Amino acid sequence: MALLRIDKILSSQEIASRKEIKMLIKQGRIKVDGKIVARSEDKFDPENCEITLDDEPILYKRYIYIMLNKPKGVVSASRDSREKTVLDLLPPELRRKDLFPAGRLDRNTEGLLIITDDGEFSHKLLAPKSHVNKLYEAVVDRKLAENDVEKFRAGISEGGDDFLPADMKIIGKNTALVEICEGKFHQIKRMFHAVGTEVLELKRLRIGGLLLDDKLSSGEARELSSEEINQALSREKIL
Repeated sequence: MALLRIDKILSSQEIASRKEIKMLIKQGRIKVDGKIVARSEDKFDPENCEITLDDEPILYKRYIYIMLNKPKGVVSASRDSREKTVLDLLPPELRRKDLFPAGRLDRNTEGLLIITDDGEFSHKLLAPKSHVNKLYEAVVDRKLAENDVEKFRAGISEGGDDFLPADMKIIGKNTALVEICEGKFHQIKRMFHAVGTEVLELKRLRIGGLLLDDKLSSGEARELSSEEINQALSREKIL
């Protein structure tokens, strides 16, 4: 990894503000590999050195990956002047600069959302050629039948868009699991609309091999493990 200024390294980890970091350095409280850092502009490779504050190690993370159980009524955006965003839900220990939702869920759709500051990861997750499937649970306004499953499997056109074939599994009178590999605007709602059905509730349960943690209450978030990050990018079919 390229060498970075120590104040930039610490700022990226939300240790303190740039001004506060300069004061910590001036006070001799920041060390790298046991040696006191003399200047804010001194450069180091954060992935190949030990940085400490008051002799306590600072674990450097180049990127962060967060699972959020998104509630209804919150927009999938980094910032919004009028409405609460998914970033507003994050606890202080998970907040850092340049975070954004990797993909989006509609304002009134809930469930699994990944938030990160890794643009390359987000591109892999969302690019059509990656074939990362997503699983949703939909509650609709009428009884579902096998011919609905067949229509989804054949592929649906709506509003000038052609949607790729999708798998559906009916799990209740008016409830189904739907697996898609695209992420077009309001896709599942539009697919159901094309077969004469309106979606009442929609929840994303899975991305690739990554399942929504059932221990997360609505609005709660936690950091993903390395294994879970890889699971999210897996191409395995779900239904």
